[in-house]
Amino acid sequence: MSDPIRLDKYLWAIRLYKTRSLATEACRCGHVRMNGMPLKASHEIKVGEIYELSIEQLHKVVQVKELLGNRVGAKLLENYVADLTPPEEYERIQLIRQYAFEKRDRGSGRPTKRERRDIEEFKYK
Repeated sequence: MSDPIRLDKYLWAIRLYKTRSLATEACRCGHVRMNGMPLKASHEIKVGEIYELSIEQLHKVVQVKELLGNRVGAKLLENYVADLTPPEEYERIQLIRQYAFEKRDRGSGRPTKRERRDIEEFKYK
């Protein structure tokens, strides 16, 4: 039997967090849940468990397909984790990204000092 795998290490290995310390911090802040209950970073994962994660504004749902201790390439992730996130969640994030930034016409160049001040006033006030 193999050694038990910690939740923070698994989340890092399946590339949901860039570093293991970020995965640990997410667990500590209650952003990783199972059945509505927050999990500790030291939680031992089991095949078939479903986790709910809050990564910035995205609410992701993943299921463990196979245990994994070391980080793998992005192409191999489908062997280890199933993404159960509803498509509406990805659409919601697309809309947020679409309206989060101001757009300038291509080829219009950099904003002038006056335009930049107007943009900043609009965004931050």
